[in-house]
Order: sequence, then C-alpha cells, then structure tokens
Amino acid sequence: MSIANLLGKGTRKCGTILLDAITFFVFLFLDLLDAILCVVCRFLDEFFEGEASPCYCVNKGEQNGDCGDGERDLSETLYGRKNVFREMGFLGFRRQWEYRKKSDGFGGGGRLVNRWSDCGCESCVSWMKNDCQKLHVVVKEQPQVESDDSRGESAENVIFLHGFLSSSSLWTDTVFKNLSGPVKGHYRLFAVDLLGFGRSPKPSDSMYALNDHVEMIEKSVISPYQLNSFHLVAHSMGCIVAVALAAKYSKFVKSVTLVAPPYFPSAKDGTSTLMVLETLAGKRLWPPLAFVQSVMSWYEHVGRCFCFLCCRNHRVWERILKLLTQRRELDFMAVDFTRHTHHSAWHSMHNVICGGAKYMHDYLEILYRSRVKVCLIHGDQDAVVPLDRSVNIKMKFPDVELNIIQNADHVTIILGRKKDFTENLERIWASSQM
Repeated sequence: MSIANLLGKGTRKCGTILLDAITFFVFLFLDLLDAILCVVCRFLDEFFEGEASPCYCVNKGEQNGDCGDGERDLSETLYGRKNVFREMGFLGFRRQWEYRKKSDGFGGGGRLVNRWSDCGCESCVSWMKNDCQKLHVVVKEQPQVESDDSRGESAENVIFLHGFLSSSSLWTDTVFKNLSGPVKGHYRLFAVDLLGFGRSPKPSDSMYALNDHVEMIEKSVISPYQLNSFHLVAHSMGCIVAVALAAKYSKFVKSVTLVAPPYFPSAKDGTSTLMVLETLAGKRLWPPLAFVQSVMSWYEHVGRCFCFLCCRNHRVWERILKLLTQRRELDFMAVDFTRHTHHSAWHSMHNVICGGAKYMHDYLEILYRSRVKVCLIHGDQDAVVPLDRSVNIKMKFPDVELNIIQNADHVTIILGRKKDFTENLERIWASSQM
C-alpha cells in the first residue's frame, strides 16, 4: 500500500474519531439542557396555566396511577429515550407526575384551549372557535364527463394522506393540478390535513395515537361522504395511517399507493421500537436535517422550546421570508413546517411513526390476504426513509408492485416530478379495475 493511501486512510480515521467525539459532547450537552428545560417548563406551566403538564422524563413504571385505555397505544420510545443526567437524578429531577386521562368525546375530557406556548392566531385556533371536531379536508370534484366507456358511472374516490410536518397542500399543489383531462371527471379527490397538522384540530389532550388518526379520517371523510369504495395515496408517516385505515376497510379499498413507507417488520416490542427511532432519527450531527430530526425526536423540552420560538411565531417568520424572497406567497413546505404544536408533532412522531411501526406488517398481511392492490414508490436517494424499507416489503409480499425512482429523495420523489408522479397514480388506479 502506498504512503498516500496510508495517509488518506489515517486522515479519514482521525476525522471519524473527531466527529464521534464532537457528536458525543454535543448530545451530552443536549441531555443536560433538556433536563434543565424540564424544570423550567414545569415552572412556566404552573405559572401560566396553574398546573404542570405531564412529560416523559421518568420511567414508565414511575407514573402516578393506572394507565387509561388510550395510553395503551403510547410508544415505548416516549419513555425509553436515555438521558445521562436524568439517570443520575440531576437537580432532583426524578419526580412523580400525573398522567392525563382520556374520557368520552373528542380527544378526551381535558381542556381544549391553547397552551401558553402554542400559537393563537386565527388559522391555528379557528377549529376551537367553530367547535369543529373534524379534520380539514380539501375536496376536488368536477362534473363527470360522460363517454361511451363511462356511461354516467359514479366517480371513484381517492383519499390522500401527507407525511410528517406537512399538510394537504402536498397533494393540492401537485396531483390536483396535474390530473389529465380524461381522468378529472372520473375521480373525486380528498386531501386530508391529519390531526394536529395544517388547518386540522390540534387538541392538547389528544395522544395522537395511530387509532386517533384513523378514527378522525373516518369521522371527517368516510362517514360524511358515505364512501363505500376508495383508493388511498400516502407519503412517509401517512403510509402507516393509510395501511391501518386500509386494513380496517379492506373490503372497500381498491388500491393503496405508499410513497417512501417507513416499514420495520421486526418492530414488535419496545426494544425494536427504539430501533425505529434510532434508524429514522439517530443522534447525528450531519447532515443538518438529520441533526434537527434527532434533536426534535429525542429531546422533548428542547423541541418544545424550538416550537415556542418558531411555531408560535410562525406569522413573524413568514413575513420575514416574504421580505427576503420578495414573494407574496410562500412555498407550502415553508408554511407547513410550522403549522403544528409541539404536542401534536411530538406524539405523532413517537406514537405513529415509531409506535405504529410494530403494527404495519400485520396490516399489510391483511391487505395481502384480501388481494388489495398495493404499490410502492421510493426514491433511490432517500436519506430519510432508506430504499431498503420498500425493498423489505417487496421481499415479504412478492405481489406488491415496487417502483424505484432514480435520483429522487424523500421530497423530490413527488415535488421533483409532479407530472410523472400523477401519471403513475392514474395508471395504478386504472389497473386496479382490471
């Protein structure tokens, strides 16, 4: 081996060691910061609201009282995130805490008012003022085009579910605008803002479990529009909700299209659920997006402070962005990024993405046995949900259709190829009729 190769190998090894050391100390500091912020948030909650909100800074067995029915759907990752300073009992940190119980009605029997750290603008609290207990749904329905083939048949229904920190705009700005002429009159499209995101309700007493999301879609779309058959299209986190919904309505679903699904077939217990968190949001400094994901997923109180600065003041940041970009309207992705509360995003991340992973295989088995057409679309450059997630589904369920898109990542799989993506959906919907 040449001297140059030896030097290069040694340099890379030193760089890896240095990065590992920096990563260790950065996340050690975040452990300390999160422990301190837990005490600070507890004090502020008591000062502004008269009581401290429960958090997950103690072991599951240390909670005060028995768990209610809704708490059975809580992910083990809520409790299993290790923090060096909590383990040491730093600042007298370990304490008993009250767990809020659910009762009958929407999201439980607790208060539905805004938290002091949440945004109170019109768009964020309109669901409270109107006593709206349904999701925000954008419906696109055009007069049916009669032809020799259609003969006045009723339009088919398609439900679209977005991913984490997104909204129905993902679909209205892409698929809705690119449907081909002959197809438009034959489909009725429903783009949903999932519970806790976009313009949908963001109750502070909901646990945002997988069943909560499914039940709200039933209540907001399936029941009021009396859908007796439909297609499903979902992206990222929405894929978990989609397969749960499809498994429940396996006799009515015509096709399920999953874009970048976070599939973990071995996630059957708490340890494997933690593996899901480490895989999708491991403690990494690089790239920057991975660092933000890890901080927001591992550090409950650091994440809450971030949401207090950004989400609560999203109108200010939007005005700043408009001034900087000289645009009247911002890209929907920039707007959607802050249209949630910390409570809704935190619990959806853990209870749907991590906790829901242990159910996804069983739901897919139900669809497989019911012969529901399942199609996967995944980019080969996806760093958020790696391609092997969809490859694993294909290996477990050979009849599933897998479309691998070259040079596409977690976002450009849709936004970078809007027309092609829409044409692919039209092909999938048409083939499900054969």
